[in-house]
Formats: sequence, C-alpha cells, structure tokens
Amino acid sequence: MKKFTQIILPFFFLLQFACAQEKKNESMEEISPAPFSEKFRPQYHFTPPSQWMNDPNGMVYLDGEYHLFYQHYPDSNVWGPMHWGHAVSTDMVNWEHLPIALYPDSLGTIFSGSAVIDHNNTSGLGEEGKGPMVAIFTYDHETIGQTQGIAYSNDKGRTWSKFEGNPVLDNPGIPDFRDPKVSWFETGEGEGKWIMTLAVKDKISFYSSPDLINWSHESDFNPDWASYGGVWECPDLFALKTPSGEEKWVLIVSINPGGPNGGSATQYFIGNFDGSSYTADGQEIKWIDYGTDNYAGVTWSNIPEEDGRRLFIGWMSNWDYATIVPTYEWRSAMTLPRKLELFENNGEMLMASRPVQELQNLRTTSENIESNSVELSHKLYELELGKEAGQTASLTLSNAKGDQVVLRIEEDQIVLDRSKSGDLSFYEGFGKVQTAPIDGIQITDLSVYVDRSSVEFFFNNGERVMTAIIFPGNSLTKVDLEGFGSQNKVHYLESIWAQ
Repeated sequence: MKKFTQIILPFFFLLQFACAQEKKNESMEEISPAPFSEKFRPQYHFTPPSQWMNDPNGMVYLDGEYHLFYQHYPDSNVWGPMHWGHAVSTDMVNWEHLPIALYPDSLGTIFSGSAVIDHNNTSGLGEEGKGPMVAIFTYDHETIGQTQGIAYSNDKGRTWSKFEGNPVLDNPGIPDFRDPKVSWFETGEGEGKWIMTLAVKDKISFYSSPDLINWSHESDFNPDWASYGGVWECPDLFALKTPSGEEKWVLIVSINPGGPNGGSATQYFIGNFDGSSYTADGQEIKWIDYGTDNYAGVTWSNIPEEDGRRLFIGWMSNWDYATIVPTYEWRSAMTLPRKLELFENNGEMLMASRPVQELQNLRTTSENIESNSVELSHKLYELELGKEAGQTASLTLSNAKGDQVVLRIEEDQIVLDRSKSGDLSFYEGFGKVQTAPIDGIQITDLSVYVDRSSVEFFFNNGERVMTAIIFPGNSLTKVDLEGFGSQNKVHYLESIWAQ
C-alpha cells in the first residue's frame, strides 16, 4: 500500500488512539445501512459502505466464510490513518459488511498484512482446544517506523485482541518494511514452520517462525532483472501445479510506480521455494494484469483441500489517481475474484487469472447477440465473445452521450482506449491508451464484465487480463463488434446490494 505517513497529524493520531477501545466494541447493529446507489457505485464489486478503501488484507477462509479485511480510513474519502475494515461472504460475490476489525494503537496505524488459521495453536493464543484466527500486519508509527504485529480472534474474526508482546518483528532501520503475507510451510509429515513474505523497500525478505511470535530472517529475493520502477509492496507466495503436475512456487510483488501502463501494477515470478530461499525460473518480467486498475492483490489462505483453488482479489484502482476519482460517499472497489492457474505458452510457463465460477450466480437472463451492433436492455452485464485465432477484432462499448470504451485485438498486442470513457477531468493521464502484448497467445475468446464504473477483460478465460475503471455519464449499453464470430452471448447480471 502507498504510504502517506507525512500527512498524519500527531494530534489526529492521538485522537484515533484514544477512541480505539470505545470503537472496538461497536456492534454490527450500529452500522447504518448504506444506500449503495450513488453515482458510479459498483453493483457487483465489493465496496466499503462509505469512505476510503485500498489494499485487500487478511484474506482467509473459515467454516464457510471468506473473510475480506481491507485498508480503510473511516473518517474521510481520501487516504488517512489506516484501519482494517472487514466483510464476509459465502461465495466471494455477495458480501456482508462487519464492524472495523483493527484500530490504530500506541504502536501505530494498521497497514497491510494477512491472516491465517493457526490450526495447531502454535501461538498458544487459541481457546478451548481450537486454533485461533491470527492477523499479521504492519504497524506504521512516525518515530518507531514500521514493525510487524499480530492480533488474534477466537470467534471467527468477529472480535480481536492485540498480542501483548507486539511488535513481534522490530524494524531493522529500513523505512519500507511491511505487508507481511504469512503461510504454513510443510517440512515433513505433521511438521512445518510459518513463512513470512515481507516487502522491504526494493526486495522481498523471507522470515520463519515456529509460533507466529518469534521470527528469524531466512533470505532475500531481488534479482537485478525484475521491475524496480517503484517500491515493492504487498507480496504473496504460494505453490501451484503446472499442467503436467509439477509443483512451482509463485511470488507476487506489487510495485508503485512502474506498471506496464503507468502507475501501480503487480508483477509475478514463477520458480522454486525450499522453505528458506526463492529462485525464479527465467528472467522475464510478467504482469498479473495489464490494465491500470488491479493492484495490491493477494490470495485467500486456508482454502479447503477439496476445493483446491488459489483464489485472488485485488484493489481496483491506481495510485496515480485513486484519491481524486469522482466518487465521494465511498472511494475504491475490489476487482472480481479470480482463480490463479499456471498454463504453458510456447514453452513458457505463465499464470492465468480466471473469473471464479461463483460469478455465474449473478446471471439473471442470457441472450444470443444476433448482430454486430446491439443495444442492451440492462446496465449490468457480462459478454461472452468468440473469435478465430490470429484474426484481429474490435469491441466498442458506448452510450448516447458519446462516452465509449474501445478494445482492439491486433496482431501482436491488445489496445484498450478509455480516452472518451466519460469524466477524465480529475487526472490528466487517465485517458492514456493502454496496451498488452499478446506474446504468441492464440486468443479465441473474450469475456467482458461491465459494471457502473469498471470494465474487466479476460482473454482466453484469463490468459491475459486488462482491468480498467471508468466514469461514464450513463451506462455503456451499446455494443459494437467487429471480427468476432457468430457465437456471442450477453448475460445480464443482478446487483449484490439490496436497493
């Protein structure tokens, strides 16, 4: 997450700390229902009830619930002293907002981090023989700097206690020392250790612990060929199977600035991790999403083995303009949830981001698209388009006001043009044309999800992805196709918010 520590006024921080205990006891019933119908408010993407949101945090699954914590400032629609907001879902699509989980305290504000289920109660923080849910996060303090702390919950994340011995990892004198992503690494049958993947300025540092409390440095990763346009942030480390069944380790690293189309973006590495150090295969920079508006994404922990998916969600914005987009009651949304999978293209291993199957539950009715120019009858929709491999194609989404988003699939690249997408006045470079290399991928299909203020393009079910936020005067319900086949559909989608 981008850090604006310099704007935190000391007296304001003290006020937040003084109120923390009172706010901690806020009940779910005390949250006033938000209308969720404001101009530009997404209707099937997660947004906070009000005020500021950025990075997804603490994503963990437990007993049928997907927990989504997030960077939140409850007193303004711009970035400020960070808290952890909280929501739960049974399907990653429909969300229930819960009270704020973590408030600032004397050690600092609550920056990004992760959550795990300590099944074996290695921390000793569980109750009644059950393992606790443990959040691992970065404290940010004006004088102490950035340290790592933990909090724990024994009631499925509804109430939280800070660990009395915080911080569990002190700052070694580095300004950027943050965003711990923690996971359990098996070292043998019934044995293992906790691994913390930490962003440290322009490298990733790995730490290990037997109990989530005592941490030892293992190694660093910062190859000279990676992207270093800005500070490294919000890492994640996990194993995926190749199509042939080989296990590979994926390391996600968000970077700001330095993205392929400017500002924020997330690169990834595919390689090997031995429980101590990480090595990458090859020396190619890879991006999880070539659009400008998918940042700081990480994956859920504790997904049941019978499910087996690696599930991901990102913050749908860009630090170039996140604080000034034309929304006011709330600010920022999350991307659609995605399943991460490895695939091979021309001998190179890549990672796909595929829309999760649960999104199909949003569909109300479906229609075949019978012509190359149609006016849709609903404002929220998903397009399923087919094309012949190697053929160029274009898609234009527009409205009667003249707002439009144009996508072109060319021979060697994809071009996304939002230069006439609606309100561009808040940031001079918002209308800049975005591109993504095709790199020999034979694109045969395209899925497009259109919400009130976003468009997400999934090529070959996520082998290439481009995500972009937009602010049109009216919904983009006119669809013009060129170069696509005859087997095209539109699925109309329902809102996830009660109106």
